[in-house]
Amino acid sequence: MKKVIKVLLSFVICAFVALTGFSNIASATQFTSLADGAKAAQCTGCPSDLFGDTGVFKQVTNTILYIVGIIAVIMLIIGGIKYVVSGGDSKKVTDAKNTVLYAIIGLIISFLAFAIVNFVISSLPSSTTKTSGALVQTTSCK
Repeated sequence: MKKVIKVLLSFVICAFVALTGFSNIASATQFTSLADGAKAAQCTGCPSDLFGDTGVFKQVTNTILYIVGIIAVIMLIIGGIKYVVSGGDSKKVTDAKNTVLYAIIGLIISFLAFAIVNFVISSLPSSTTKTSGALVQTTSCK
């Protein structure tokens, strides 16, 4: 069972890394200022704010919570399969019931965490002007 969890977890991590696009890769271009380097590192279509409805923090936490939810559903399915295959052995039935119970608890916690994070982020005051961070606002470093 531990091997199955390790394989599933490594698959999810590899898929996440593979699907995460690196749209701007650093090139050998010489930049004249710090602001030019910061602008070159910023990807197109990526959020520039840390907080807010489209901020980086919300996207990262939502992605992590989705992954936790997917793992909980997979564990719920594995627990159901273990329960069906247990064959009446009381130890295997108890292990399967514990797997299902912990998977349901994990789902509930991930849903509550998702709701709390989205509520807190929507309650934070968002800036009315679009800023790209302190490094990009710097015009020159003379």
